[in-house]
Amino acid sequence: MKTGRTITEIAQEISRQAATKQDFIASTAKLQMLDDGHTLELEAQGGFGVTDLALTQVGDRVGIPTKYVRRMQADAPALLAANVNHWFRERPETRMVRTLDGNARAFLSNRYSRIDNLDVAEVALPVLGNVPGLRIISCEVTEHRLYIKAVTERVRREITSRRVGDIVEAGVMISNSEVGLGSVLVTPFAYFLACTNGAVREGGKRWNHIGRHAAEQEDIYALLTDETKAADDKALLLKVRDTISAALDETLFDRWVGKVQGTTQNTIEGDVTKAIEVLGNRLSLTNGEQSSVLRHLIEGGDLSQYGLMNAVTRTAEDAVSYDRATELEAAGAAIVDLNTSEWRELAMAA
Repeated sequence: MKTGRTITEIAQEISRQAATKQDFIASTAKLQMLDDGHTLELEAQGGFGVTDLALTQVGDRVGIPTKYVRRMQADAPALLAANVNHWFRERPETRMVRTLDGNARAFLSNRYSRIDNLDVAEVALPVLGNVPGLRIISCEVTEHRLYIKAVTERVRREITSRRVGDIVEAGVMISNSEVGLGSVLVTPFAYFLACTNGAVREGGKRWNHIGRHAAEQEDIYALLTDETKAADDKALLLKVRDTISAALDETLFDRWVGKVQGTTQNTIEGDVTKAIEVLGNRLSLTNGEQSSVLRHLIEGGDLSQYGLMNAVTRTAEDAVSYDRATELEAAGAAIVDLNTSEWRELAMAA
């Protein structure tokens, strides 16, 4: 699995971002896309570079398909600006613009509740530090999300497969998106010691970033950092704290390990390459990811449902981005949950 940065590096980056980012509430009537197609100007606040995500969110809001937005930005930026600015003024609405390092990184509803990475880390890290035997094995803050993955050696089980025996530890993954791409999420995690693969298990809890409408005013105004400390946000973060402990529950982990053990007896009986194609369609794997899964499956020498799960979670290590790696860790764990008919379709593919 990808290890990302150290927890010290993550803490430093989160603190740096917290000190430099700015959020604005603005009517789109007072925003404009400049003719370069890369700059969003906020009246009286200046221009901000537009990230790819923020541009996609602007396009979605004004009804321009993402593919066309990107084509205009590359080949006809003035046309992009004319389209966006027309709809900003034709249908004005109040939006939240989140900025960092001189860039507009998100274009969101004014109901977006700002539960930021610093807030989550301030709650999660002390709780993790109080769990006996727990260690953080991977963490990262990307352009889109914060991730913290931790496991404990005190909740350790063995899965008997075609190999001698795989030791797996219970853990927890905490993630958050400040740019509208995900809820605050606390979910069970599993770590396989032999292959150092991680699996993002089902059964976690998530909380959406939805709160009260930010006040609509005539002028653009900046939201203050301490406004994130509303009572309802604090209550949410306390729930995050409680859910971290629940994610390490031994009874639930034993149940999951039992389910995984059952997959070691289910074998791919059809064409392995076709089976990977079926899996790729189900999990939305790219051609390159399908090739990687096939390679790791064959190298692992285990053509069972369990072996396939390991091949997918091993492919996560090959992913270019940490975000995609985590998605593949969840996709691998989802293989365990395939029902009989779904598994048969894959296993008998020809």
